[in-house]
Amino acid sequence: MSLSDAIPALLVLADGTAYRGWSFGATGTTIGEVVFNTGMTGYQEVLTDPSYCGQIVIFTYPELGNTGVNPEDEESLRPQVQGAIARNICHKPSNWRSTQSLPDYLKQNQIPGIYGIDTRALTRKIRMFGAMNGGISTEILDEAELLEQVQAFPNMAGLNLVKEVTTSEVYEWSEPTIPEWEFNPESTANSQETFTVVALDFGVKRNILRRLASYGCRVIVVPVNTPAAEILSYNPDGIFLSNGPGDPSAVTEGIETVKALLESQKPMFGICMGHQILGHALGAETFKLKFGHRGLNQPAGLQRRIEITSQNHSFAINPDSLPQTLVEISHLNLNDRTVAGVRHKSLPIFSVQYHPEASPGPHDADYLFEQFVQAMRSLRTV
Repeated sequence: MSLSDAIPALLVLADGTAYRGWSFGATGTTIGEVVFNTGMTGYQEVLTDPSYCGQIVIFTYPELGNTGVNPEDEESLRPQVQGAIARNICHKPSNWRSTQSLPDYLKQNQIPGIYGIDTRALTRKIRMFGAMNGGISTEILDEAELLEQVQAFPNMAGLNLVKEVTTSEVYEWSEPTIPEWEFNPESTANSQETFTVVALDFGVKRNILRRLASYGCRVIVVPVNTPAAEILSYNPDGIFLSNGPGDPSAVTEGIETVKALLESQKPMFGICMGHQILGHALGAETFKLKFGHRGLNQPAGLQRRIEITSQNHSFAINPDSLPQTLVEISHLNLNDRTVAGVRHKSLPIFSVQYHPEASPGPHDADYLFEQFVQAMRSLRTV
């Protein structure tokens, strides 16, 4: 597409900073929290990750859309972001798996984007002043008018977005990682032994469900408002707490459910939002990070072991609020020393702030699914 055919677009941040560029994807106006992702690949997985609901994502890698999009790489039914920001956009992808260009895909799903701006300067601003609301528009090109709408938009702190992305009905998931993409053949050894896992859906990614299925789990996915008694009626071997968007402290219904589930003493594994919800259920508190962790190379570990992890979150558990008699910190984010994992001292319950299922990202932490299965297996033999 030549610039003579491009549609002008405006990006305005809540502090009044404005950037002018060009539209890709849908036209119109969108508002959300502006955050950045440092991954060099996996843009389709990022766009369709429910944890990004309510957010406009800056992609720091300067070229976006070169490999197009395809149905296999979606992490949910549709893109979940409010908008996308890029330096350069590819309108004619070149990849044997591509079925559609990125601009056409976003246009089809009514997601606006802006490109042609200095994403490096924008990212440095977010790092310096923190994530803030912003708006992208092709119809409001007056900076003051768009700023007024942005400043009236609610902040992420205190916002419950889980209700926007949780499943509306119970369903089962049995599809494992396809053989061509299976990176851990040992996981298939568990497929001869079936474990029933109930997944409490705060905004689950498909690849999490695939990894659980690959490790021999029959996964029953339930909405966030499912009572603990109903979850336990499935007689699960284990309970999984999924990733999701927004402020975990606002998901009071989920916190109360997990509190009740803790009394069952069943194996429990949480990822991202699930990790934060578990922290609240155990009596801890969470706080909002300045600009969050979003990328594919976040180091996490403790006691001589380091994992390179995929992360996507705005909030973290306050370590001083953790009940030290009940839980211990199992992992730290080695960039800023925030809590990246916790483990119950006496029960088979643990969680991590990062994404061991990757997609996109490294597979260093896939062993955590095996640990979850081993916890369920151990209780079977008692």
